[in-house]
Amino acid sequence: MVRIRYVLENDKPFWVALDKHMGENELQLKIRDRRGYIISDDDKPIGVMRYNLFWDNTPFLTLIHIESGYHKKGFGKQALLLWENEMRGLGYKMVMTSTQVDEQAQHFYRKLGYLDKGCLVLDNTPFEQPQEMFMIKVL
Repeated sequence: MVRIRYVLENDKPFWVALDKHMGENELQLKIRDRRGYIISDDDKPIGVMRYNLFWDNTPFLTLIHIESGYHKKGFGKQALLLWENEMRGLGYKMVMTSTQVDEQAQHFYRKLGYLDKGCLVLDNTPFEQPQEMFMIKVL
């Protein structure tokens, strides 16, 4: 059974093992502001999820990562739907996310009602990567 809860101080080792993109200071903010989640199969942590506010007013999912052995079993879907319901309860009318065009996540988001709304190309920068596509969902 999927369980989703806010990240706590004692979750740091698990979080850091899955989320290689965020530093210690940002993790502290996620803990403080309750913008990070631990996704569990019963009591076994299997994933993490985090968000920020885009333009300081729109929830932007910055990461959802589930350990590979738990893919395609509904854990990500349930976590995302919980987050959307929480954002709706906080009064937000829309949520956003992004993914690289060469990643499979875009298909996951589309199945859950997200719409493509543009892209960002970071070529010739220190952050060069494949095109980043932005997606939204009206709540």
